[in-house]
Amino acid sequence: MAEQKGIIKLKGIIGDISFYKTANGYMARERGGVDGKRIATDPNFQRTRENGAEFGRAGKAGKLLRTAFRSVSITTSDSKMSNRLTQLMVKVIQADATSIRGERNVIDGEAELLQGFEFNANSKLNTSFLAPYSATIVRATGVMTVTVDPYVALTMVAAPDGATHYKLLSAGAAIDFENGRFEVDTANTAELGLNNVATSLLTLTTNVPLASTHPLFLAFGIDYYQAVNGMMYPLNNGAYNSLCIVKVDGV
Repeated sequence: MAEQKGIIKLKGIIGDISFYKTANGYMARERGGVDGKRIATDPNFQRTRENGAEFGRAGKAGKLLRTAFRSVSITTSDSKMSNRLTQLMVKVIQADATSIRGERNVIDGEAELLQGFEFNANSKLNTSFLAPYSATIVRATGVMTVTVDPYVALTMVAAPDGATHYKLLSAGAAIDFENGRFEVDTANTAELGLNNVATSLLTLTTNVPLASTHPLFLAFGIDYYQAVNGMMYPLNNGAYNSLCIVKVDGV
């Protein structure tokens, strides 16, 4: 792989060289590789097929999780979020200690590895919101709760320049990775002022079906706003918003 230099940037194929654009600029590389039919049938590529199957499964699982949390993450993600999530899903699948290689999956893997996943790596929750909080999942009742101790926003919220208000939010999801379905519920506070007045105890409660047999995920985050003439506007299209999976209950 080589970076294209010069004023004119190329896209396409010339001879054995492919020219293409990536997030890191215009690149070029020599065409080649093993024939796809051989990879699909040759016993020497059995491991390649196994890895490919599991990577595809990880990508599909990551997309389902992103879709489940889309209502709260649509303005809270970085450009590489989907790739980071797929890479983590690969680790979840590789932690499956019961299925044979190539058939390992999320259900028999270690979904708890997703706990701590940040949807926006450029604005992580633990550097944006410093107040103590706890997160709980009760599978029997389907109740997921984020409880935030009283705090003073001016000292516990690392708000970006221009923000006048913020909102805390949570989302709870039960995700059926086998059938590509999910149940999700969301909760949020009202817009809260960035001031030196202590809050009361805050509780964000979401609900999923009782005694679900699917992995359960609880996300918690913060969105920033700017008040202009009595109206609230999202700050910089959510570039500084944070959202993190703070609790996971696998199966």
